[in-house]
Amino acid sequence: MKKQQLLVAAFLFLPAICAALPLETIVLPPGFEIEIYAEGVDNARQMALGNQGTVFVGSRKAGKLHALRDTNNDGKPDQMIELARNLFLPSGITFHNTDLYVAEVDKIWRYPNIEATLPDTPPPELVYDKLPNKSHHGWKFIRFGPDGLLYIPIGAPCNVCESETPFASIIKLNIDTKQVTTVAIGVRNSVGFDFHPTTGQLWFTDNGRDMMGDDLPDDELNHVTKEGQHFGFPYIHNADVIDPEFGHKASNINNTAPALKLGAHVAALGMEFYQGEQFPSSYRGNIFIAEHGSWNRSSKVGYRIVRVELEGNKVVNSEVFASGWLQGEKSWGRPAAVLTLNDGSLLISDDAANAVYRVSYSETE
Repeated sequence: MKKQQLLVAAFLFLPAICAALPLETIVLPPGFEIEIYAEGVDNARQMALGNQGTVFVGSRKAGKLHALRDTNNDGKPDQMIELARNLFLPSGITFHNTDLYVAEVDKIWRYPNIEATLPDTPPPELVYDKLPNKSHHGWKFIRFGPDGLLYIPIGAPCNVCESETPFASIIKLNIDTKQVTTVAIGVRNSVGFDFHPTTGQLWFTDNGRDMMGDDLPDDELNHVTKEGQHFGFPYIHNADVIDPEFGHKASNINNTAPALKLGAHVAALGMEFYQGEQFPSSYRGNIFIAEHGSWNRSSKVGYRIVRVELEGNKVVNSEVFASGWLQGEKSWGRPAAVLTLNDGSLLISDDAANAVYRVSYSETE
């Protein structure tokens, strides 16, 4: 077993000693408000909600896991517990039954019955250790599907290249039998997905390749209608952009077009179907996507939350829901993932500002 440093002390939130985050720059639709839910959450990435309301938070380069607890039931966490450190890019986490599942680059761990032991961390159990150990696009976003299987993306180990499976794919794992099934291929780097609340079908974001200029190719929102579908990488992007290096093989694949083009270099990460009841009824069933923001574009894009509306399985509209982390060419934060709380408010993790925000709605007069 890989050694992990488990921490057993709960750390109460203290008044911030650094400059306040400029939430006044965040623009939201009328009736919505944003507030800081938690600060000092190192490199906050995917979040998961426990049965008792605990918000678990993964990280990437920080190598840590955190738990946020609201012990006095005032709607905001008053404890932040560092559950573990020294993990290998533990970006992806999910909660299933009573257990917390954590994805390192090459392993899946389970922390059994974790809320019963908090603030102590239970010893982790190794679930699966046969994932590739390549760190390039190796961090994960994980979630259990309606079929009870654990869905795991495995990014391409490069900017653009041909690679053997399971690279550039999404798989699903039976955690009991260890059987693995390929769900989608030709997926460069998916760091966010969710399941349609009615059909149960998988929708996922995918980051397009770099070094084709400022405006090509788009990041994508994709929809899996049949297991084993090919989504183009590395041969063709967005269904109509032939790759300059590998496009001569594009005619050999049955490429699936994206459900929505999101824009080049926006770095679409975590996404979720909104199923809460606090927001207006028109928001129910919409997809919220966290756009982490560009890193190598001549003018920056992304750094926002996008709302996508569907009718059945068809995208009918997309618009910016929250923006302001990017001011001109300088950014003070980078949204990484979203999570709906039991009260219907929406959490947004920010791995640059080391924070988690809460967006709530109240009707305006």
